[in-house]
Amino acid sequence: MQMSSVEVLARLATEIAEDQWGLVTRAQALAAGAPRATFARLVAAGALVRVAHGVYRVAGGPDAGHLDLRAAWLQLDPLTPAWQRVQSDRVAVVSHRSAAELYGLGDLIADIHEFAVPVRTQTRRQDVKLYLRQVPPEDRDLVGGLPVTRAHRIVADLLDGYEDGSAVTTIAVEAVRRGLTTVDKIAESVAPLARRYQADDGPALANQLLGDVA
Repeated sequence: MQMSSVEVLARLATEIAEDQWGLVTRAQALAAGAPRATFARLVAAGALVRVAHGVYRVAGGPDAGHLDLRAAWLQLDPLTPAWQRVQSDRVAVVSHRSAAELYGLGDLIADIHEFAVPVRTQTRRQDVKLYLRQVPPEDRDLVGGLPVTRAHRIVADLLDGYEDGSAVTTIAVEAVRRGLTTVDKIAESVAPLARRYQADDGPALANQLLGDVA
C-alpha cells in the first residue's frame, strides 16, 4: 500500500531530518522509499522548502543556523546521513574562515563555504572551496553537529592561506582566551610555517601572533 504525502513527510521528518538539523536531501528521501512524485508534491506544497540544490528543510521546523553551510556539507555526500558521516575518517571537515565563523572567532567574512576533504571531491557550487587534505581526529571537533577544524588548526590553515596577519592574530587570541586551544598547540600547528613568516620555530611564530596573551 502506497504511503500518503502526509505519511511520507512524517517518515522523512522522524527518520532523517530530526537528526540532521531539520534537513533532508532528495537522495536520502528516495533511498528511504519516498516516491518521486510524492516528493515533488511535498516540495510544490511548501512542506519541504528548498535550501540548496537537492537539499530541503522540513517546513515549520526549528532553524539550526548556518543552514546554507550545512546544506553545502550535505551536498558533498548527499546519500549518507549526517550522523553516519561525522563518525568517518573520510568526512569533509568545515575549515578556514567557515570554521572560524562557526566558533564565533574573529571577524573574517565567510562568504565562501570552506571544507577540508580527504579524497578528491567534486562540487559545482562557486561559493564552495575544497582543500584536499586529511584532518586527523585530534585536529577536529563537532560544533553544532558539524565536523569542524579545531582552533589551532584554523590558525595554521589561515596563515597557510596568506590571510591577513592581524585577522589571524585576533582569532588566535580569542581562541586562547576562550579556552578553545593553548599557546603550545598553536605553536605546534604553525611550526611548518615558521620560516615563511621569518620566525625561528613554531613557538616564535606563536609568540608573534599572541604576544603577552600567554
